[in-house]
Amino acid sequence: MDTNSNKIIKAGLLAYGMSGKVFHAPFFQAHSGFDLKAVVERNHKNAVNDYPAIISYNSVDELLNDEEIELVVINTPNNLHYEHAKAALDKRKHILVEKPFTATTAKAKELFELADSVGKQIFFYQNRRWDSDFVAVQKVIESGKLGKLVEVHLRYDRYRNVIGPKVFKETPVEASGLLYDLGPHLLDQVISLFGKPLNYHKILGKNREGTLVDDYFSIQLTYPDSLHVFVTSSMLVVNPQPGFVLHGVKGSFIKQRTDIQEEQLLGGMKLTDSGYGIEPANKEGVLTTIDANGKKSEERIPSEVGSYLPLFEAVYQAIANNQPYPVTRADVLTQIEIIESPATT
Repeated sequence: MDTNSNKIIKAGLLAYGMSGKVFHAPFFQAHSGFDLKAVVERNHKNAVNDYPAIISYNSVDELLNDEEIELVVINTPNNLHYEHAKAALDKRKHILVEKPFTATTAKAKELFELADSVGKQIFFYQNRRWDSDFVAVQKVIESGKLGKLVEVHLRYDRYRNVIGPKVFKETPVEASGLLYDLGPHLLDQVISLFGKPLNYHKILGKNREGTLVDDYFSIQLTYPDSLHVFVTSSMLVVNPQPGFVLHGVKGSFIKQRTDIQEEQLLGGMKLTDSGYGIEPANKEGVLTTIDANGKKSEERIPSEVGSYLPLFEAVYQAIANNQPYPVTRADVLTQIEIIESPATT
């Protein structure tokens, strides 16, 4: 198949806070197929300090009315994702939407229908599929060294015992709370590995003094062949547990959550700098296997260099060459269905 490797896709960001500055702009700059033309900054005009040629629009409408922009990143607050995604599709733009895509499956399906009607594509920014630690987990599973999986745990913990300043995360508006914030990351990783579960059970908790939204969740997902997967997140974990714990009939794999890209980019590191995406020393995953004679063997599994650039390459190939994007609509609908379902509190 012929590929259009010379196409330049002009892109725009709807915000230039932490996500725009860290998770999007550096990767558009690093990919030769994109031109980050514009950003929306309502108050402080900071983007020009990092990208002197960029246009800073005062409103979402101004950016969406820029006819040169083909791809719009929806990186606004969670409760505005649906509104802004719909507005961008109405303006005949492809969209890359941060998690959570929408608050409900009904709104997701509505956007899918709109995208199809205008001939544009929707991409889901599920960057944690490209975390170095998660890629290490994938490779261990694919190696078969664990044998049939029995039990899998994924955790994403923090310690923040005060109510944060972001209203859209901390007040009971649409898509607020920890489940909508970190649930999409953990569930997408599980779904990318194992697909849609047979069933699931979800627990939510509110533990911080004065919280109006959930700050704890735990979900048990059941898969065929007696595989049980647990995803857990809490904002009150002083001593973080391993991010990944896998048990199979032939062994176990324990891995800390070690992807360092966010920390490095926040610190000003460039994608081209030496050491970018390399996990800290002595953070390798530990694979312990047992043979037919009951003898245990231990192997340390280092992560490969982390990079979110393959996500942007996948977006580029989908627009330029109509290649399939790895995060599917079905994946996202399964994720949202679980998140919006009733829970025990």
